[in-house]
Amino acid sequence: MAAAAARFLLLVAVALAPLLAGVAGVQLSSRFYDRRCPKLQSIVRSAVAQAVATEPRMGASILRMFFHDCFVNGCDASILLDDTASFIGEKNAGPNANSVRGYDVIDAIKTQVEAACRATVSCADIVALAARDSVNLLGGPTWTVQLGRRDALNASQSAANSNLPGPGSSLDTLITMFGNKGLSPRDMTALSGAHTIGQARCATFRDRIYSDANVNATFAALRQQTCPQSGGDDTLAPIDVTTPDTFDTAYYENLASRQGLFHSDQELYNGGSQDVLVRMYRRRPSTFFVDFAKAMVRMGNLAPSTDTPTEIRLDCKKIN
Repeated sequence: MAAAAARFLLLVAVALAPLLAGVAGVQLSSRFYDRRCPKLQSIVRSAVAQAVATEPRMGASILRMFFHDCFVNGCDASILLDDTASFIGEKNAGPNANSVRGYDVIDAIKTQVEAACRATVSCADIVALAARDSVNLLGGPTWTVQLGRRDALNASQSAANSNLPGPGSSLDTLITMFGNKGLSPRDMTALSGAHTIGQARCATFRDRIYSDANVNATFAALRQQTCPQSGGDDTLAPIDVTTPDTFDTAYYENLASRQGLFHSDQELYNGGSQDVLVRMYRRRPSTFFVDFAKAMVRMGNLAPSTDTPTEIRLDCKKIN
């Protein structure tokens, strides 16, 4: 078993090598903090391990935070900023309110990191590391996180509302929105596999279980037991009906049996262009793990525009 695991990790590393080489061109480096904050990665992993052990769902929440940060003006920790007199931030945008969680975990990590190496590590890099560790600690792959991001001085609720795909999105919309970020349809389908962990509010999947034709009737009835046609908006259900706390390929198995929780999920397996890829990920978990890791690196490379003012925040919730 140990030998097989080692071979798999080598496979991931080899597959990612071309991507990692390209990252250096934008001044990100896996060794960015080696001298200035050598304990960074152990601090982050230890804190994430504790958080996930306390509540496995937190791993999915932190992964979601990273995605929702990077898709809005790049990976700049803008999602962590509280509202101020000069801007309305992203925390209460439609896709984030009552959805993105784990801010307290990131704050706790930041406090530890500041104690170890003050004014050195960005909040954006902490979120990137925490997302990787969340996936790995729940049974998923690991990858080399490129570091050196900086933190934005403002945030935009309107950008969050317009840049993040919703649970009712069509396949064409998903492909377009990911494509707008330089991510391919394959990246999109791999990243959607993040829905193999975590839970969702009834309000986000009600239309799916009551209105969609391509839904497993038994599955719809199960979800309807706790998600009525009106009311109960905040009632939670696992996105992956089989192994919601394990990062695996059950998400794709669910799609094949029409048990995708969101309309946008089932769009990946509904007679369209991504059906073949979904079938491949079902049969070959190692391919999914490699593709997911590659896509996470690509998404982590999304950067704010070059004229965006940035800093290393001392407190992730506010600018210095």
